[in-house]
Amino acid sequence: MIPARDLRQRSETEASALPPLLARAEQLAGTVLLGDHGRRRAGMGDDFWQYRPAQVGDSRRMIDHRRSARGDQQYVREREWQIAQSVMMWVDQGASMRFTSAPGGKAALPEKIDRARLLGLATAVLLIRGGERVGLTGTTLPPRRGNMQVMRLAEFFTRDDAADYAPPEHRAMIPHARALFLSDFLGDMAEVRLALTKAADRGVRGVLMQVLDPSEEMFPFHGRTIFESVGGSIRHETLKAGDLRDRYKDRLAERKDELSRLCRATGWRFGTHHTGDSAQSALLWLYRALDGGTS
Repeated sequence: MIPARDLRQRSETEASALPPLLARAEQLAGTVLLGDHGRRRAGMGDDFWQYRPAQVGDSRRMIDHRRSARGDQQYVREREWQIAQSVMMWVDQGASMRFTSAPGGKAALPEKIDRARLLGLATAVLLIRGGERVGLTGTTLPPRRGNMQVMRLAEFFTRDDAADYAPPEHRAMIPHARALFLSDFLGDMAEVRLALTKAADRGVRGVLMQVLDPSEEMFPFHGRTIFESVGGSIRHETLKAGDLRDRYKDRLAERKDELSRLCRATGWRFGTHHTGDSAQSALLWLYRALDGGTS
């Protein structure tokens, strides 16, 4: 059990990170034009899907008054096209994502988790502004509309996972919805294959973006070097780090190729983003990729 003092301190730390993250996400989202995304909301599908309780952000015209008249709660009549407008996100909160090769100073780079959270939340802002429902994979935060949902997402994005490599969450995938996974994808590939295979079985299509620090791409190490995972579970010391460069780059290329092939087989899109590059260009790519556009 976590002591009350430690729990309070952790809660205050997480709460203090929430406003800056949300402000940066709103600012980043404001740099991307909405374009055509979400305009399908004006069309009305013919196939009934289900009734669901009205949520914050639903307009009055969406209320089905005949169904609502049966009780005290208001209900919305959902059609299949509305279900297809749900977007589920998974942002890797594992320890490996808290890596940066240039902490502090003028040339500081953000941690991978900081960039992944920023891109995930900015994407959510754009989608919700376009009239779509956004939530998390799993059962914690189902897709909803409205500014309160953005706040909820921002809150969840401040919660770290103690594991070195966190597995993708693939429970409760909504059939025929879309999904966005943001991670370095340097952990167990079996978990990634399982998640995308389950998603494909339910007709879910999405985007998988690998977020890497520039040093993880270039491997700029020489001589005596100690490599240690952020979580501390893995440690390796070598006197000739340069001799590992080619093998490391080959392994990374194999991982990228495996991720790309998996995405093609399941109908997903794959992209790579480096934390030293523009967050705006990454967001624009994500936004178009989720809509099925070209990169």
